[in-house]
Amino acid sequence: MDPPPRRLAAPLFLVLLLLAAASPAARAWKKDEFRNCNQTPFCKRARTRAPHSLDAPLSLAAGSLVVSPDGSISAELSHPSRPRPLVLRLSALPPHALRLQIDEDYSTATPPHRRFHVPDVLLPDLEARTLHLPEPKTVAGVSTVALSSDLDVVVKHDPFELTVRRAGSGDPVLSFNSHGLFDFEPMRESKPEDETWEEHFRSHTDKRPRGPQSITFDVSFYGADFVYGLPEHGSTSLALRPTRGPGVEESEPYRLFNLDVFEYLHESPFGLYGSIPFMIGHGGRASSGFFWLNAAEMQIDVLAPGWDGATAQENGRIDTLWMAEAGVVDAFFFVGSEPKDVIKQYISVTGTPSMPQQFATAYHQCRWNYRDEADVDGVDAGFDEHDIPYDVLWLDIEHTDGKRYFTWDRSAFPNPEEMQRKIADKGRKMVTIVDPHIKRDSSFHLHQEATDKGYYVKDASGNDYDGWCWPGSSSYPDMLNPEIREWWADKFSYENYKGSTPTLYIWNDMNEPSVFNGPEVTMPRDAMHYGDAEHRELHNAYGYYFHMATADGLLKRGEGKDRPFVLSRAFFAGSQRYGAVWTGDNSADWDHLKSSIPMVLTLGLAGLPFSGADVGGFFGNPEPDLLVRWYQVGAFYPFFRGHAHHDTKRREPWLFGERRTAIIREAIHMRYSLLPYFYTLFREASVNGIPVMRPLWLEFPDDKETYNNGEAFMVGPSLLAQGIYEEGQKSVSVYLPGKESWYDLRNGSPYKGSATHKLQVLEDSIPSFQRAGTIVPRKDRFRRSSTQMVNDPYTLVIALNSSGAAEGELYVDDGKSYDYQQGAFIHRRFVFADNKLTSFNIAPDNLGKKFTSDCVIERIIVLSLRSGAKKAIIEPGNQEVEIESGPISLRSGSSPVAPTIRRPNVHIVDSWTIRIA
Repeated sequence: MDPPPRRLAAPLFLVLLLLAAASPAARAWKKDEFRNCNQTPFCKRARTRAPHSLDAPLSLAAGSLVVSPDGSISAELSHPSRPRPLVLRLSALPPHALRLQIDEDYSTATPPHRRFHVPDVLLPDLEARTLHLPEPKTVAGVSTVALSSDLDVVVKHDPFELTVRRAGSGDPVLSFNSHGLFDFEPMRESKPEDETWEEHFRSHTDKRPRGPQSITFDVSFYGADFVYGLPEHGSTSLALRPTRGPGVEESEPYRLFNLDVFEYLHESPFGLYGSIPFMIGHGGRASSGFFWLNAAEMQIDVLAPGWDGATAQENGRIDTLWMAEAGVVDAFFFVGSEPKDVIKQYISVTGTPSMPQQFATAYHQCRWNYRDEADVDGVDAGFDEHDIPYDVLWLDIEHTDGKRYFTWDRSAFPNPEEMQRKIADKGRKMVTIVDPHIKRDSSFHLHQEATDKGYYVKDASGNDYDGWCWPGSSSYPDMLNPEIREWWADKFSYENYKGSTPTLYIWNDMNEPSVFNGPEVTMPRDAMHYGDAEHRELHNAYGYYFHMATADGLLKRGEGKDRPFVLSRAFFAGSQRYGAVWTGDNSADWDHLKSSIPMVLTLGLAGLPFSGADVGGFFGNPEPDLLVRWYQVGAFYPFFRGHAHHDTKRREPWLFGERRTAIIREAIHMRYSLLPYFYTLFREASVNGIPVMRPLWLEFPDDKETYNNGEAFMVGPSLLAQGIYEEGQKSVSVYLPGKESWYDLRNGSPYKGSATHKLQVLEDSIPSFQRAGTIVPRKDRFRRSSTQMVNDPYTLVIALNSSGAAEGELYVDDGKSYDYQQGAFIHRRFVFADNKLTSFNIAPDNLGKKFTSDCVIERIIVLSLRSGAKKAIIEPGNQEVEIESGPISLRSGSSPVAPTIRRPNVHIVDSWTIRIA
């Protein structure tokens, strides 16, 4: 939005601005409020360059490639026209990742300011894990370094080019600057008299006191049919579509610049709330990844074949162009035998996702806003009355005293502790919102303390930056500073956050940061941060640091014993270590439902497994059928929350008639029955980063039919679902990959793999299947909340493959503490083979603490069991139990369709075998 007109008094302008900000119509997508590439000088310059056309291509100085004592390789990149050379560093990380770092050489001539290196994102032990590279072998201006037993790094000296290739065949996998587009604008001592460094957009001026400092380079992915990643943008395509080249209509690059975008377009390369500059290339011959640690604005082109004027292009090569406004080159090249290897390597650099509490994986109910304590009581009681479980009730900004965070509107919420206690008595939790903008009010203790300590971000003149957001005039803590993050974390103590209790958790919104009167609704790029950093250099990481500080606050509040739950809208690489994210302010339309699948899948590929979209759409009033379909899809999201704007009609699940209430109830019940499976998947994600909700090709990497399927998805290795994305749809085509069969989750009907099935669309469910050869744990007794299900028995659903075999896992811990890190958990592998089901312990021994459970398995459903056996024998104990026909689910009206071992009552903590007689 524009700055306040001078003729309006500030209080009057404040009222008008906030009214406009709250209006969906006023804050809907407006293209002219945001810059495109042609309005962004660094992007426009970079995009006009032809391959190998730079007047001053960088070259490697002869003889400068040397092995350093730490095992890395360093070199000098130079050209006579540059005021100072560049320093290049190559290092290796296990098992075969390459790190490339390039910065200016400050030892020869020091500019007034140094380039910004993004701190506290990479894991602190990264340098300690660096491998020693061998001495390079140089022949005719080309140096070769062994990266691993099967990969080499080839460095061409003049002009500089880097390629990661297969050691045996010499086939390239990834290359840097193979098209000669690497440009690194030098920092200047001062502005030449004939140059203008200022940039103008609408009514805003960016003085750019440090001048142009952009970086551009090309990266090529070989053996790739598609590339994926670069969240966050709206798209119905899972693969990244080409943005330039033959056959591509006028298009923008994929923009990474965290912005508050209301009612974003469902199909656009425009950047949204978070940015992760990580791309995966995958095809039948290779899986690879590229990550650039840079928090400045970034624009990335995916280039169509022939973009460079060549009449032919190597089969399976995808070229990309990366452009950033500032920063340094700190890039990682990952190579894997399959895409999961690439994700694991990325996670080894940026950190494993945090393990959520059990309640956080269940259903959340939110609205802007639940009005008062009576409203909260009524919504809570409504779920009980309609037999719909939920775990978390959320309060948006109106619960505060005048948008002052860490406070309560005591007229609407006079007894917040008692309100939370009543919710907690049913095993439920609450969440309140805490945003980064602090109301500039001298009577507000938080503002006064931040002012006195000098903790706010500064404007270009050195004063506390003053922008407009929900409270009106606001300032923003400088979260880049570790001292300020520590101060912020202390605000979540029970002493400081009056009215909070141990069952209250936190939601970080508007942390891009959103500034209603700022350029592009965000903070000016020339605002100043800790360590003499300009906001332009770290913009995309501001929300990450805010998320980090909030999560640390909850960790401190619980004395390190309680796992935090913090939802954040803005994110960056590494955000997975601090909690969940969601896809922001979507709309109640079918296209947004459809685009939510590629968006959530892409977040998972980029290391953020705990994500989801607002069920029903944040803006607008969903048609009842759309809302039902959204619940049916949302029940599979890793983060499952219903949310709505305050101008929308109320949409609690029971407000759309008895029939639709029953269908929504069934969708939520299904999620609760699958919570043991989801929790086991979150455990896997917390260990190796493999996402909970997955593209089909992550499980079937050789099946080309899956490579750009953004409508169907996997939940873990065992379940596949496909949403219904059109109003009144009568049939749907579902591709089921792999050679084995799939079983309908509703009735156990088998469907052939490696085939597309045209299915009738049913009102009460979406197509969803269990993969043959898998075992899925469930809990089928429905309670008010997941907490009340803790001691309930389990059901195992065994889907046999063509060999009569299957396997699966179950992970259980206390669902809330960090005791699992000392071994306090149960981890079992179930294997069915030769008509025997065996439970194996796969938890490591001697980790310290122990966890036990009295839970038993009360039903074992075996799909496609060939024998007509009526008995099973449990060992040890030689106990005989009956096998009879039973339903797949316990929903009303379900027919018996599958052999079921009833009441074996074997404990999940024990080792045992059940043999079908």
